[in-house]
Amino acid sequence: MLIDIHAHLTDKRYGGDTQKLVNNFSQKRVGLVVDAGYDLRSSSLAYENAKKYTQIYATLGVHPEKPYEYDGSFEKFLIEKSESEKVIAIGEIGLDYHYDGYDKNLQREVFEKQITLADKLKLPIVVHSRDCSSDMLSVLTDNKKYLNNGFLMHCYSESKETAKKYLDLGAYFSFGGVITFKNSKKDEIVKSIPLDRILTETDCPYLTPHPHRGETNYPEMVELVYAKLCDIFNIDLESLEKVIESNAKTLFKKLK
Repeated sequence: MLIDIHAHLTDKRYGGDTQKLVNNFSQKRVGLVVDAGYDLRSSSLAYENAKKYTQIYATLGVHPEKPYEYDGSFEKFLIEKSESEKVIAIGEIGLDYHYDGYDKNLQREVFEKQITLADKLKLPIVVHSRDCSSDMLSVLTDNKKYLNNGFLMHCYSESKETAKKYLDLGAYFSFGGVITFKNSKKDEIVKSIPLDRILTETDCPYLTPHPHRGETNYPEMVELVYAKLCDIFNIDLESLEKVIESNAKTLFKKLK
């Protein structure tokens, strides 16, 4: 089966029709999709999707663009919902300095709180990192003692030198449509990472793979990411599917 380890099925552009999404990706042999939360609304809906559909699992957390949403009430929500077998990680969480007006200190504070909580809950974390490479490495290094359950660098976009440093901390890396772009120049970066640390994602509805760039992305388009990885690693699809499934279940212990 194909795996989309990071999707946003709760995005409003899908119109709330999760059943249609499931029908479509199931027809394309996508057997497992992780619905990634990034605030209270999306985390709540992802949790409900995971409860309802066998093929869907959920991650719950507060994205760095919304650090003000993290409070005692949200933390209680994370603790309660994470007891479910369908909640596999805390995420997506991290740092993001891309847009003006961000609060570095608040982002770091909220990120570190969720890292610590994930360790208490014995769950891995899903990390969002954009335009913050030095600070991200600093936070993860400073909090290494709380990374006992592993972590995923979602939609990895940094250098192979930085990837080595994350690997030393125990990271896994997921790649999506960006690696299929004609001008991406990501092949060497991807190839520098051991195949047993790589996962596949769409980040849908964003980052639609070539040749559908500019259109809305869907979980079934993860097949284009698999095809690109087969090309990069010179591996057949059946073998890659087995590796990706093994990697997913190694990092996310609740996956079945």
